[in-house]
Amino acid sequence: MRHPSTILFPGEKPFPILPAVDHYAGSEKLMNKALQLQKELGPVFDITCDCEDGARAGAEREHAEMCASIIMGADNRFGRVAARIHDFTHDHWREDLDILIPAAGSRLPFVTVPKPRGVEDIRTQIAYLRDVEKKAGLQREIPVHVLIETFGALHDVWEIAALPGVESLDFGLMDFVSGHHGAIPGSAMKSPGQFEHPLVTRAKCEISTAALANGVVPTHNVTTELKDLDVIRHDARRARNEFGFLRMWSIHPNQIMPIVEAMRPDFSEVELGTAILLKAQDSDWGPISHEGLLHDRASYRYYWELLARADATGMTLPAEAKQRFFA
Repeated sequence: MRHPSTILFPGEKPFPILPAVDHYAGSEKLMNKALQLQKELGPVFDITCDCEDGARAGAEREHAEMCASIIMGADNRFGRVAARIHDFTHDHWREDLDILIPAAGSRLPFVTVPKPRGVEDIRTQIAYLRDVEKKAGLQREIPVHVLIETFGALHDVWEIAALPGVESLDFGLMDFVSGHHGAIPGSAMKSPGQFEHPLVTRAKCEISTAALANGVVPTHNVTTELKDLDVIRHDARRARNEFGFLRMWSIHPNQIMPIVEAMRPDFSEVELGTAILLKAQDSDWGPISHEGLLHDRASYRYYWELLARADATGMTLPAEAKQRFFA
């Protein structure tokens, strides 16, 4: 029987299925703590080693080398430990790549690029990344995640989303609000303001739409709430249901599981999708009737991506779906 991943998207760029959480860690201690949690929970969240905000001034090289050692370490069981480099205006962004790619490029799931001023910054950084990959002898191109947090990047967001190699567009709320010179109040950096201020919601809608239209994952900013799990879960649910974000940052271990839970598909829809896909596979992906309704490849693609996202969030799938599609 033919697998849905090989039959439903002929000649198309497959939509990335990423863990629902991108967890940021700046110090070696926090990186190791996150790795221990990832061992317990499984690869339902990514870990991003932060070279931008994590490194002390003057210690950028040592910090990048430490991040590379974490990525290549035995505790990285799932290969879902990435890195954020310095921004384009910083003197060290090239050296970040010069250190990370030869040392850890074989295991890097992605590289995150912060604060581009526009599409040309990203073009330049991706071109340099590809050059370093080639010199290091890598046989793959590392995906790039781009932080949209400046006026210029938001203006160019559709061009950025269309660049080859871009896998995720991430919204940087704090820097975006700060860049408005007081025109947006500080209350828009947290809930409910971040979901209500027109300039912020416009940015979120534009980023999410540009990402989805170009086969790129839209990733929501952090929530500032660290302790109240219901607030964290509610923020993630609003990001998912109201703005179409499929992934979200976390900056504290407490935030990870509430976000994962909020990003999970509805289980009743997963059950329906399973029934449809099993019947479709038995019919070699021709049209079928299920509960009196016609289904064909359009609905198969919807339900396949739904099941793939459910699996990525650690949902318990029906046994036959797990065996046929995710064994």
